[in-house]
Amino acid sequence: MKKFFMFLAAVAVMAISANIAAAQDQSADETAATEQVAAPAQEMSAADLFKGSGEEVPLHQAIKTKFIEGGAGFMSLIIICLIIGLALAIERILYLSFSKTNTKKLLESVEAALAEGGIEKAKDVCRETRGPVASIFYQGLLHYDQGIDTVEKTIVSYGGVQSSLMENGLSWIGLFIALAPSLGFLGTVIGMVQAFDAIQAAGDISPNIVAGGMKVALITTVAGLIVAMILQVFYNYILSRIDSLAIDMEDSSISFIDVLTKYQNKK
Repeated sequence: MKKFFMFLAAVAVMAISANIAAAQDQSADETAATEQVAAPAQEMSAADLFKGSGEEVPLHQAIKTKFIEGGAGFMSLIIICLIIGLALAIERILYLSFSKTNTKKLLESVEAALAEGGIEKAKDVCRETRGPVASIFYQGLLHYDQGIDTVEKTIVSYGGVQSSLMENGLSWIGLFIALAPSLGFLGTVIGMVQAFDAIQAAGDISPNIVAGGMKVALITTVAGLIVAMILQVFYNYILSRIDSLAIDMEDSSISFIDVLTKYQNKK
């Protein structure tokens, strides 16, 4: 499943790279045409193209324009952070969704299996049920011959292993949450340096030069913050799902020990 989503991420990156290349070619053609005109003119934006037509600028066109204005280099890195971060987040959400188990029904099935066929029958029930709770029960049943105390220690230890598996990949999502705004700030700083270079080359502090350079510089910061906020929402949602599953595992483990204790007392 993870390989599938990483493949989708790679395809998306390739598609965006192709769009970037096409946008750069189009921008280069427009720049060459502008240089042939005697009067100085700025490159037309999406708003300029739709000005006077009475139509609103399409969202995808506005995003594409901002992407080009912000610089293909840093904006591409920020979008790559978004794509890979979303791929990892979706993979975790699907993993946690498949890990959800009806623990009440599972406990009833295990208790009925113990009454009918003993430990081996209960093991079969746990093997046929997906999710970390069933895996924990199965590990406990494997050590039943060593006593209830050993079963309880095994459940605690294996519960920690299952919690680690559920948290797998979260560190990478956290990395992209921190990396996206950092790339945005870096692009802003570089853009401001370029704006001051333009002022120095012109020999005059023109409002147009300052405003244009600052606008381009701040676009990368906005993009980085938006990406970080999107990934942060997914990150917190995943953490809440993990906490819910962890509580469910702890509560069901206590009930499972009670079921084994009752079974042992009946023998």
